[in-house]
Amino acid sequence: MKLLIKISGEGLSEGQEKFSEKMLSSVAEQVKTLLDQGHQIALVVGGGNLFRGKELSGKLSIDRATADYIGMLATVQNALVLRDYFESKDISTRVSSAIGMPQVCEEYIPKRTLRHMSKGRVVIFAAGLGMPYFSTDSCAVQRSLEIGAEMLVMAKNGVEGIYSADPKKDENAEFIKHITAKEVVERNLKVADLSAMGLAKENGLTIKIVASDKIDRALDPEVGSTIES
Repeated sequence: MKLLIKISGEGLSEGQEKFSEKMLSSVAEQVKTLLDQGHQIALVVGGGNLFRGKELSGKLSIDRATADYIGMLATVQNALVLRDYFESKDISTRVSSAIGMPQVCEEYIPKRTLRHMSKGRVVIFAAGLGMPYFSTDSCAVQRSLEIGAEMLVMAKNGVEGIYSADPKKDENAEFIKHITAKEVVERNLKVADLSAMGLAKENGLTIKIVASDKIDRALDPEVGSTIES
């Protein structure tokens, strides 16, 4: 099965550490498990552990588009860290960036990505979609559709799936096992941004929400929450 895994930048960090050996090791081990099972794997990684555009937008005369581009560069940094860490664990990996920077990584070319994946290499998509005003959630859905992924796996920190409210703030929040993309939007559940959910809905993409330590069990029906179109 062809899978795209979306992990947040915070999923690579722990406490005050922007990059945690423990978290990197966990991601690598889980990805290797999926590869050993015969799946083709691509990743989209966020940049929140290093920089968030909204923290700078509107400040110091920095406009929103510039702040977003800086955020994209943070995702490239995370992708490069992941690539080298994966390679140290004998996981063949390529970084594919939506913003051209040939000295450090490949430029995104869909056919090249598919060739890498067919050879058992992990491809990490960096720099989002290469355009401001689009989140890495939107990138994850867009790239999933482009590569023909059969499922988008979104790994969340500290939660097992989708809840009716933030379980960290509301003890009465109810776990939701199955839901449609339309219901996610209508109920304004904080799963992914609205543009990403709308694109998934229009194109029938299945999304699985799992805890960050259960990525390798994403295909287990007992694990996480599933969003169907």
